[in-house]
Amino acid sequence: MSMYRTVEQTRTDDDGYYPRRDSAWVGWIWFGAVMMILVGLFTVVNGLVALFQDEYYTVTAGRLLVFDLTGWGWLHLIVGIVVTLAGFALFTGAIWARVAAVVLAGINALTQLAFLPAYPVWSIIAIVLDVVVIWAVVVYGREVA
Repeated sequence: MSMYRTVEQTRTDDDGYYPRRDSAWVGWIWFGAVMMILVGLFTVVNGLVALFQDEYYTVTAGRLLVFDLTGWGWLHLIVGIVVTLAGFALFTGAIWARVAAVVLAGINALTQLAFLPAYPVWSIIAIVLDVVVIWAVVVYGREVA
């Protein structure tokens, strides 16, 4: 028995070496990572549109919470960039990346909820995708570790 082992092998309790078996559920983590990247990029685009072409959104006075469209544009831009980076980090399988993914997907869902009066269809789609990402990471996060 060689003292070297390949990455595909893991050590067992009885000191034998067996091929590592990944669960089929690890695909949900990859799906969650890709969805985070896409939602983050779309949120960045959403923010850029709010910053540079704010007449694209039709919002009556007093319908947006806290900020005007420029404020929401900056918020979406920053959150979108961070969510995209967290999506790439989720491919590493590190626990900090999984925690960050859950927290940032929740924050993105809340910002989309607040932006609902300005762009309802995309906001609902983004919220649903954020919930799917949170579910995938929370339920199947250990599979990728």
